[in-house]
Amino acid sequence: MENAKTFICISNYYKGADFLIQLKNSGNKVYLVTSEKLRDKPWPHEAIDEIFYMPGQDTEWNLDHLLLGIGNLMITNKVDAIVALDDFDVEKATYLRENLRIGGMGQTTGRYFRDKLAMRMRAKSCGIPIPAFCSLFNDHDINTFADRVAPPWVLKPRSEASASGIIKVFDKENLWIHINEMGNNRFKYLLEQFKPGAVYHCDSLVLDKKILFSLTSKYLATPMEITQGGGVFRSSNIPYDSEDDVEIKKVNEAVLKSFGLKHGVAHTEFIKCTENGKIYFLETSSRVGGAHIAEMVEAASGINLWKEWATIEDALVKEKEYQLPEIKKEYAGIVLTLSKFQHPDLSSFSDAEVCFRVPLDYHAGLVVKSVKNERILELLDNYVDRLIADYTVVVAQKKVDKLH
Repeated sequence: MENAKTFICISNYYKGADFLIQLKNSGNKVYLVTSEKLRDKPWPHEAIDEIFYMPGQDTEWNLDHLLLGIGNLMITNKVDAIVALDDFDVEKATYLRENLRIGGMGQTTGRYFRDKLAMRMRAKSCGIPIPAFCSLFNDHDINTFADRVAPPWVLKPRSEASASGIIKVFDKENLWIHINEMGNNRFKYLLEQFKPGAVYHCDSLVLDKKILFSLTSKYLATPMEITQGGGVFRSSNIPYDSEDDVEIKKVNEAVLKSFGLKHGVAHTEFIKCTENGKIYFLETSSRVGGAHIAEMVEAASGINLWKEWATIEDALVKEKEYQLPEIKKEYAGIVLTLSKFQHPDLSSFSDAEVCFRVPLDYHAGLVVKSVKNERILELLDNYVDRLIADYTVVVAQKKVDKLH
């Protein structure tokens, strides 16, 4: 096809079907590199020219083998862009771009969207408000931090997605117990003051360093609460032009500009501290938010983040103008939990506002939309109780020192 371009998309997880389909519908050649363990997933094969499967468990691939494979592919194919579809793929994509001299985010900028320590150091240097933090490289620095900054604190993996692996500690003695248990892996973590408060996320589309679209939402149960205590995941977008909406979008713009995101999509999280009402930056990523946040964003705004991200990538390599679709300003929310049934029957959730049912095995979840924010919150509260009563798997809480 005339003006067809070649994209290599990388994903450790089964996601991004709308992205792949949109790239193909725009007349491009689309290659997908994914994990061998995802071979049987229902990828949109009609939108993919060829799939390459990498061996390896979880998110770890042999990068030398990946580079060799893509290098061999380039012998007979001119590759125009490499796109990482998930958090764990950012390093892989930046590594390939640097070695193969393909345009896009490089390794240094990529760290600002993957490495939580790099994020915090960059934010601090740019004057963006963040909780007090410390690396775990130097014993003296850790002791100074623990003596100066009031607990509780959290130990966070620098490269995990969401709230995975976070440990909450309440005193210096237990802090050192946890650090010593990490052994030679301690450098992979950071230490941060725990700020109690509501957690928000801002989902954005960016082109030429300008935010074309963003939607501010609030976690009604925080990712950390879900990860460590089980429960039901909930999020909904907040009232437009409210004080929190304006302030979060202001900090979000500062983050994405300071971190150097030139184009694409971003999922950025903030906390509004209970103690002082201040908005603090928590973390960001150059990807579409997980847990079906994309469907919630689309229900509220009419903007499909996957599709528009693909359209932006297509416009960039073809050097043509991108036009954002018309945005609607409605409200949507998502509720999602692990289910004791492989294919839960959610037909009893028959309210007119239900617009999407999560199709994952052993998950029960719905997205609702309305012109009224109050209606969304009412439905989510109602659905949480029903899901817990009839579907939710009760997972034993991991024993975390003094967590309460």
